[in-house]
Amino acid sequence: MTLQELKSKIIEKLSQTSPSPKLDAEVLLSYCLGFSKTELLLKRDYEIPADKETWLNDAITRRAAGLPIAYITGHKEFYGYDFIVSPDVLIPKPDTEILVERAVDVILAKIDARPDSLLTVCDMCTGSGCIALAVAKTLLEDERVPPEQLPKFTLADISEPALDIARRNAQALLAPHGTLAASRFTFVRTNLFDAISEAIKFDVILSNPPYIPHTLVDELLLDGRSEPRLALDGDITLTGDRALTQSGSPTNDGLEIIRNLIPQADAHLAPYGTILMETGEYNAEKTAELARKAGFLSNIHRDLEGQLRVVEMS
Repeated sequence: MTLQELKSKIIEKLSQTSPSPKLDAEVLLSYCLGFSKTELLLKRDYEIPADKETWLNDAITRRAAGLPIAYITGHKEFYGYDFIVSPDVLIPKPDTEILVERAVDVILAKIDARPDSLLTVCDMCTGSGCIALAVAKTLLEDERVPPEQLPKFTLADISEPALDIARRNAQALLAPHGTLAASRFTFVRTNLFDAISEAIKFDVILSNPPYIPHTLVDELLLDGRSEPRLALDGDITLTGDRALTQSGSPTNDGLEIIRNLIPQADAHLAPYGTILMETGEYNAEKTAELARKAGFLSNIHRDLEGQLRVVEMS
């Protein structure tokens, strides 16, 4: 079967289930064959090897069942960098890029203010490590930041499989920068800050915690996307149970983990420190209110689509 014939077959099969069948076809073909988009156009008559065709047919079936392209290829671009992903971690999304941008600005300002000290940064609920690693890569590629001023990063998550993915991403992305950059990264398995001593303080705390209301998670997972519920459901207590209101009914605002995270982060924040936390557009204002009640000054940053997204606390 030629490349063009298989591309047409993929588009036809995915047209009923995918919002972007043509793009899906191009991504799968490009990944499997190692071709650029230009080569896909120029090599329309290329005969697909049997083993490649077998892989692509299996990929089509999985995509038609709802599995995201990123889980099929095992890779996702985020903030211009290539990240390894698996169903053990959330797929990095463009909405989160505003958190990285703001984190870089905050860290650069703190480096300027304290050039003789080494900053400490915690990425809580790190998942694939995309936030901390995108921040670190950006700093490493900024000529204003000498390599020796790269902050110390702690990447923390309750999921050991997620931490394994984060370690793999760190190894791949930091390799060009030598051993110094790699030495600045520590990985901790912990239920929020439970396994991190209160004696440890951070200048910047970053987090994209679970914040989606419980019933909305149910709806999201119906399409077979296979993202981990643990990283999505914000209505779960620290013991893994469904959170309840004072009247005893289940909560459904996606804020239970955030209610626990804010005071714990406060206890681990260094003087003049900053917390940057991603939330949903539907509960960002409530998160900012929780921050103010905890004694923080807070404001909300909008994402690339103009939606309320990142709550900054200081």
